[in-house]
Amino acid sequence: MTQSRRYWLNTVSLEHVRAGAAGGFTQADHGKNTRLKHLNKGDLLVFYSPRTALKNGEPVQAFTALGEVTDNEPYQVEMTPDFHPWRRRLSFMETEQADIRPLLEDLSFIGDKRRWGYPFRRGLFEIGEADFGLIAHAMKARLSC
Repeated sequence: MTQSRRYWLNTVSLEHVRAGAAGGFTQADHGKNTRLKHLNKGDLLVFYSPRTALKNGEPVQAFTALGEVTDNEPYQVEMTPDFHPWRRRLSFMETEQADIRPLLEDLSFIGDKRRWGYPFRRGLFEIGEADFGLIAHAMKARLSC
């Protein structure tokens, strides 16, 4: 029995999204594999970037990248002797950055539209196919799903 495709959102600064896109990977939870292990090959992942940089970056508040998981499990790398983050391999798709504001009213995972930023504090989380489709459409992604 094949598993059905799932859809995910990862909250990541724009500079980290760009580094991941250049290297074909994503990280979550400050390098832990806690939630990365829930992703399956073929799942789709959209990135939301609140700021340009993790600390003191300029506001972005947009969906900034989209990719498909291409591996079967998390893998670990050494960035420094004290930092060995877990990653997942992704194939990134051509998209355009999409401001979140025009989508706020229609995204079902945002319960309180006045405090719309709250759900993104979770980092990596699963979203519904309809929400993913709405975001992908706004990003002008060409999906074959």
